[in-house]
Amino acid sequence: MAPEQSEDEFSLSRNKNQSTGLMMKIRKFNPKEVFTWKLAKTWAMGQGLAVLICGTAICSQYLATNFQVNTPMLQSFLNYILLCVTYTTMLLCRRGDGNILQILKRRGWKYLLLGLVDVEANYTVVKAYQYTTITSVQLLDCFVVPVLMILSWWILKIRYKMVHFVAVCICLLGVGAMVGADLLAGRDQGSTSNILLGDGLVLISAMLYAISNVSQEYTVKNLSRVEFLGMLGLFGTIISTVQMVILERNEVANIQWSWEVGLLFSAFALCMYTLYSCMPLVMKLSSATSINLSLLTTDLFSLFCGIFLFQYNFSGLYLVSLVVILIGFITYNAVPTPAAPTEEEEEERFRATTDLTTSSSICEQGRYYDAAASQSEITKQEVSVRIPTEEVEDDKEEQKADVEKKDRRKEEKKRRRKKRRHSEPSQSHRGGKDFAVGCSTKM
Repeated sequence: MAPEQSEDEFSLSRNKNQSTGLMMKIRKFNPKEVFTWKLAKTWAMGQGLAVLICGTAICSQYLATNFQVNTPMLQSFLNYILLCVTYTTMLLCRRGDGNILQILKRRGWKYLLLGLVDVEANYTVVKAYQYTTITSVQLLDCFVVPVLMILSWWILKIRYKMVHFVAVCICLLGVGAMVGADLLAGRDQGSTSNILLGDGLVLISAMLYAISNVSQEYTVKNLSRVEFLGMLGLFGTIISTVQMVILERNEVANIQWSWEVGLLFSAFALCMYTLYSCMPLVMKLSSATSINLSLLTTDLFSLFCGIFLFQYNFSGLYLVSLVVILIGFITYNAVPTPAAPTEEEEEERFRATTDLTTSSSICEQGRYYDAAASQSEITKQEVSVRIPTEEVEDDKEEQKADVEKKDRRKEEKKRRRKKRRHSEPSQSHRGGKDFAVGCSTKM
């Protein structure tokens, strides 16, 4: 019975400590530390990116519905050629290690793979609309967030806490509310010719987007934004050109060009170019996962625009989903995501700990030496105290001996005096007799 009571008491005390710790955290909560200018700036910039993505979707939809133009590779090619003309030219003008030749020698094959991943991510998500519904695309496209978290944990060494997973679930609930609003509004449009293939393409595009975003975050935070965009523009232009010639040469040849078609192509290219140019700036300020959480509102902007442009029906769940996604985004950014220490940082920490241990041992030795020194000083003092006490005792003994000697001398003197006194009267009597005898003879 006794151990069971002790275990119950231990569990109760532990629960009390946890509850008190939670209450302390709630009391220490400061809204100013959460609702910062950086958070508002990150959210605003993320919504600006979402508006740009919404612009690309509107242009693509206008081209597909009004002009029967379905050329995703041609549209991507225009974006990559703008990036190549701008940022690759900047790399050509650089000297030293930042020159394009040095970059190609060191890590050119990595940028080649990155360009291939980015091109195919854009192509597969557009291609998925031909086989599945908009609802499936919206739901499965959220798969990019968990893939991003896994890759960030593995490659970028970011360590997430429980609050971050809760925040992601809140954002996904907001997406679920948005999809429910689409179903209630009767907006479950799209082809259903091969739903399995379309859903597979969406999942592939989500994984490819996650790889591209993680690579972008690593390059922007460790190397250079211009290097990333310049190399992506170079290899993206080459890959999209080859793929466009192979897959879309007939569609491009059948385009009936007009000023409206040209304007839509130009608007799409400018939106994509601005999106690619601004994404590294926002990513350097926050992270790839945070940006993709804020980009979940892209479909909402498309819906709001579709209400006026394509006569979509409005539902109150759209606003609910927007608020829920905003709450999830704030919750995610309320707690920072620390990164695991690198090898160099671990070595520095190890050196610091060794220095601390050595210094502590030195301090302990110093304390020991101080203690020994103090102990030796104490013994010296004791000895120095003992020495004068012994000397005093010796002096006292010598004084006693001197006193005894003096007493002995006095006693001897007294004895001698007494002897002399006894000897003086006898001598006086003898002298008187002789004087009398001398007088009588003269007579």
